[in-house]
Amino acid sequence: MNYREAEIVVLSDLHLGTYGCHAKEIVQYLRHIRPKWLILNGDIIDGWQFSKRYFPASHLQVIKEILNLTEHGTRVVYITGNHDEMLRRYSGWQLSHFQLTDKLVLEIDGKMTWIFHGDVFDATTKGSAKFIAKLGGIGYDWLILLNRLINWFLIRLNRPKMSLSKKIKNGVKKAVSWIDNFEQTAAELAIEKGYDYVICGHIHQPQHRVIETEKGKVTYLNSGDWIENLTSLEYTQLGWNIYHYQESDFATAPLVPIRSMNTVVDVITNEVAMHIHSLQPVS
Repeated sequence: MNYREAEIVVLSDLHLGTYGCHAKEIVQYLRHIRPKWLILNGDIIDGWQFSKRYFPASHLQVIKEILNLTEHGTRVVYITGNHDEMLRRYSGWQLSHFQLTDKLVLEIDGKMTWIFHGDVFDATTKGSAKFIAKLGGIGYDWLILLNRLINWFLIRLNRPKMSLSKKIKNGVKKAVSWIDNFEQTAAELAIEKGYDYVICGHIHQPQHRVIETEKGKVTYLNSGDWIENLTSLEYTQLGWNIYHYQESDFATAPLVPIRSMNTVVDVITNEVAMHIHSLQPVS
């Protein structure tokens, strides 16, 4: 089989166990990659809405495909997020090619890259606000289902798909401002510590842009999600790129044979711990 040419792949916000998760598309994508590194940057399993009554075979297949990658030599790093925070008590656990952690710093081809989910910046994931956020998550799930139904009709009318949640977010100034603040905060912290790249998830907003401050600049990346955007980050010899899933990509298979590349990756994890702890609210 031919595979997508990517040495490192970052996925986040799959939200397995929810109605909005595009599990079949994730499986299709995972079957067409063989990276050296697969970084799962939080909210892979949705513990907030997890139910034994809803975890279909396609969602279980996603987990099987990830484990299958480890058997082929891919190093999988699972970084916990707020929806899978129940796994944080096991942070540091490692078995063969699989590692569970809360944050990661990589040196990729000489560039320092800071990777973490990003919920540490979000006050709605903590304390009493967390309960309200969980209720909002249920409403969001139903909104996604309604959106799928609307798009089903739009496709049959030969009209472009639409995203209800994006329209709502773009129409609410606070939501737009919150996303901007999130990106700016992550970038400022990364610049202070001299990182070249900072990679987050959490806000379901794929992004690749350079952010500059008086102290310097950093490349901010966000892997998006697999609820609406269906995006990942891929690292090749050309650098980082946002991949947008298209079913036609795999139907026509415009893929390249997998081959060895010269990407150099070193793991540096201890330094970032102080950043995460410094951001925790003082009780």
